[in-house]
Amino acid sequence: MTRRRLMLIVAAVLLTALAILALVRHDVHRYDRRITRVENLETSGWKRPRVAIVFGASVYSSGELSPMLEDRVKTALALYQEHKVDRILVSGDNRTLSYNEPKAMQEYLLSHTVAPRDVIVDYAGRSTYDTCLRAREIFGLRRAVLVTQAFHLSRALYLANELGLDAVGVIGDQQPYGSLDYQVLREVGAEIKAFFNVHISPPNTLLGEKLPIE
Repeated sequence: MTRRRLMLIVAAVLLTALAILALVRHDVHRYDRRITRVENLETSGWKRPRVAIVFGASVYSSGELSPMLEDRVKTALALYQEHKVDRILVSGDNRTLSYNEPKAMQEYLLSHTVAPRDVIVDYAGRSTYDTCLRAREIFGLRRAVLVTQAFHLSRALYLANELGLDAVGVIGDQQPYGSLDYQVLREVGAEIKAFFNVHISPPNTLLGEKLPIE
């Protein structure tokens, strides 16, 4: 094979990959118009209980929430205090006895005067896909407010809506986090995976007894 022919093949492969990536990202970002902030969210006409879903993130060994997770929980708390949601579903990773994201979120909310009955805990939200599917299949939600950082919201909204959950997203960023280059780059790969999971190969999600939120 000549060098010229090899270069043409490589160029064709790269162009094809870029075209596929563009199509995937266009599909995933179809719900971006549903992204808003706490002050602009209008839920007065929603059927009650109105539920905010908070996606898990890192928790320190002390049980303290990482800055990103604390901002997510604070944003959900603001929605609750402004009577824009009635319940808060905290969903995260609890796959080991020593690591429990949803419990840490629950304790934070309870310590900030949220009524115990208004905090619902999902211990099996090991991924964004799992959290969205379990919100519909286990907790019976058909509509929800998703709370996470801006860089994550497009994918979360895409998965939720494609899985049958009529969702809007509220940006949880309340402070600078330094460089987000890694998270943004990681999101590109995560968006491709989300597209694959929705259209080609759904992952195995832990389901079980239905626990409808009332």
